[in-house]
Amino acid sequence: MDHLRRPCVLVFAGADPSGGAGITADIQAIAANGAHPLTVITALTVQDNDRVFAVQPVSAELLRQQAEALIAKIGIAAVKIGIVGNRANAAAIADLIGALRQVNPSLPVVLDPVLASGHGDTLTTDDAVQAIAPLLPLATLITPNLPEAAKLCGAGLTQQAQARALLQCGCGNVLIKGGHGSDDIVRNHWYADGVGFDGTNSAKSANSWQWRRLPGSFHGSGCTLASAIAARLACGESMADAIAAAQDYCHHALATSYSIADGQRMPDRSATFITQEHR
Repeated sequence: MDHLRRPCVLVFAGADPSGGAGITADIQAIAANGAHPLTVITALTVQDNDRVFAVQPVSAELLRQQAEALIAKIGIAAVKIGIVGNRANAAAIADLIGALRQVNPSLPVVLDPVLASGHGDTLTTDDAVQAIAPLLPLATLITPNLPEAAKLCGAGLTQQAQARALLQCGCGNVLIKGGHGSDDIVRNHWYADGVGFDGTNSAKSANSWQWRRLPGSFHGSGCTLASAIAARLACGESMADAIAAAQDYCHHALATSYSIADGQRMPDRSATFITQEHR
């Protein structure tokens, strides 16, 4: 019955008790986009749908054991990384990816550089930027929002210069998300290594997308998008097709979101209908 086998995405992420972000979001988005999630917990968190009150990273050794038990038996078609908890966990994940790429040099790795919660609460016990530094050169795609891009690259740079800086770190592709902007239109820009370099410190966008801003705020939207892209890459889609389709899926999940309390809404990741309206 191998024709029924699904490609698997190895996920490194934290546990969110509210069920809105982290590993729960990853599981739902990956399954809805045609792949199977293999989940490695990097940290336990104390949070609701708005605030993070505490983060407890698991040990790097326990993280490694979780992943190695899966890798020993199950083929890995893509990797998705969310919060790592601390620098030691990032280093362990980097080692594991290195070993996986000995077998599959083109293994897609999607890094969602979650430096803080939407409210600004810390999600690591170390400096957040330094914690993920070992993972940047391993990322096939990195998906920062506007505040994350600024923190990773330094204040005062244009978005094009931020993209160039991230590509120069070794990331093959950069998707800078505009959800934290203030205007009525959300714009996402994809930058790819070798596309549109003009000899300056800037990069030109390989593609861009825009949507009308939805009302309200959402818990776990970044996890949803990054995991959907990873799932589609695991299923064999090109980077261009995976990013485009995953954004359609994510927008639909946000448009059909629901409330569990005051504050951020929960994306409806069970909805597998993907609209072409905003492509």
